[in-house]
Amino acid sequence: MKLKLDLHDIYNKGDQIDRALRGIIDEAIRTKATEVEIIPGKGSGQLKKKVLRFLDQKEIKALYHRIDKDAKNHGRLFVYFKHK
Repeated sequence: MKLKLDLHDIYNKGDQIDRALRGIIDEAIRTKATEVEIIPGKGSGQLKKKVLRFLDQKEIKALYHRIDKDAKNHGRLFVYFKHK
């Protein structure tokens, strides 16, 4: 199962971004999704950096397996999960 989160609509609302990211991570765990596609968009890169900082937090990092950056589209990330 794959989930998708597009951040274009809330790109300038920091608190909503964190809630949306936490929500999609929680949903991936609850539904045992194997992949989450996060779309921060291309822009200046600041939103992508914010997403990566969020995902790099110790308590969040413990919840997923790995992150891949799309080589063909630098405006999206993939977060992969391994469920027991």
